[in-house]
Parts: sequence; structure tokens; C-alpha cells
Amino acid sequence: MSRGLHLPMAFEVDLAGLQLQGLPVLKTLYTALPRQRWTAIVGPNGAGKSTLLRAMAALLPAQGRIDFLDRPLGDWGPKARARSLSWLGQNESGGDDLSAYEVVMLGRLPHQAWLSPPSAEDHEAVAQAMRQTQCWDWRERRLQRLSGGERQRVLLARALAVQAEVLLMDEPLAHLDPPHQADWLDCVRHLTAQGRTVISVLHELNIALQADELVVMAAGQVHHQGAPADPATHRALQAVFDDRLQILQVQGQWLALPFSPTPAAPPPAAGDLAPVLPLRRPA
Repeated sequence: MSRGLHLPMAFEVDLAGLQLQGLPVLKTLYTALPRQRWTAIVGPNGAGKSTLLRAMAALLPAQGRIDFLDRPLGDWGPKARARSLSWLGQNESGGDDLSAYEVVMLGRLPHQAWLSPPSAEDHEAVAQAMRQTQCWDWRERRLQRLSGGERQRVLLARALAVQAEVLLMDEPLAHLDPPHQADWLDCVRHLTAQGRTVISVLHELNIALQADELVVMAAGQVHHQGAPADPATHRALQAVFDDRLQILQVQGQWLALPFSPTPAAPPPAAGDLAPVLPLRRPA
């Protein structure tokens, strides 16, 4: 996306760099992420995807300019930003001694006065978010008693309960099985249909290729930004993954299939196989 386009943007990021522990993680980069759409950020390990998302969430200081909803990110007060910008990070703890319901209710804190009890609107938002992520049935269970996938659905419900205009999600599909990944995809489409904005970092390329917009990162920079169906986007994906992806369309959906650059070795002949002996209990 070029700098000259004038479209309603959720974020406009123009950075000169970002360092962590004295090491450069992000270099000079520019990206503008549209409102009311789902943007997926992809790239190899170490590309800077999560670091960029954390900078956009005001969790890391960056050199340069970040505009959020047409205002400098630094001009937002913490509470106003927390109402408008919801965050779901990697491996987040939500309070292991809290019930799932109490964890999701934490998402309503930006809407509550200091020390005020939850309102009926808060309870309704929590129930709606937990039913949307299919975790309502274990609302009384402690977070520490949940599996990884169940825990992730509770944390997703907490992010949804904020009812923010923009949601930032870093690896939201971690620990989710394929059916619940599909449910997450339906949830994102429902949010954008309501006029909300979702920006997610994903390793699941086949899910990311269903987004409205794809940001391809490599080595701390934005390598390409465009539509998932654009051949230029496909070429950029293949380039940052060392040309070890084959991108093809199956029943109207784009898929990224990994392959090895070296041909597979032929299977051994039957005569070359050593006999397999059954395991026996030690005497």
C-alpha cells in the first residue's frame, strides 16, 4: 500500500527502527492498515511480526510515528486507548486462580469506574463473548484447570468483551484445533461485518490467506502488503520463505503448501529392512 493512498486507516506506522536489549528488531518500515477489515501479518520466525504488533499496542517504544484512528498513539490516554484497542498477546496469563468468567470480566475494566461493581451491561458483554468463543459452559472453572485450547478461548473472550473498535491478536490460533480455528475465522468475519478492525499475527498461512489484507514481513521490515489473491503477494510469500512454498487455489481458496527443495529419498527395498523385534519387559 503506497503512502499516497487516502483511505480510512486503523493504523499508520512509519518507523525508523526498534531495539530490544540493544539489538535492532525492526528496521525502517511503513504500513497503513485499513479500518473495518482483517489484516494478517505473516513472515518467517524472527521477522519482527510480534514486535510490530506490540509497538502498535503501545507495549514497546519505537522510533518513529504510529497513528491510531487518525491520532498519534501517544496522544491517547490509557483508558480511552483501552476502550478502543483490545489486545490478545502470546502466552498471556489471565490470573490462574480466577474463574474463566472473572478472567473475561477483566476485559470490561476500561468501561468501569474505579472500584465500581460490574454493571448489567458488563455481564451481558461477558456472556456474549464467552458464548461466541464457546467457553460459557466452563465459566466457573479456574483458569489453571483448563487445557491450552480452552484457556486460549477464554483469553479470546476477554479480548472480545472489551468491545473495542480495533483488536490486535498475536498468534490467536495457538493451541486451537482445526474446528476452533474455523470458529475463530467466523468470529473475525462477524467482527469486520460489524465494522470492527482485526489485525492478527499468524503462522497459519492457509488461514492468513483468507484475510482481507496481507502484510508480509522479513528481517524487521515490511516486504510486501497487498490482497491475498494478488500474484505479487504470492511471490512475496514465496520469497520470504526461501521459495519453499507452493501457492495454489483449491475450490476457490488459496493454500500455501510447504515442500522440500531436495527430492525425497526412495523407500528402502524390502530386503534392506532390518527385522523388527517386539519389545519385551526386562527380566
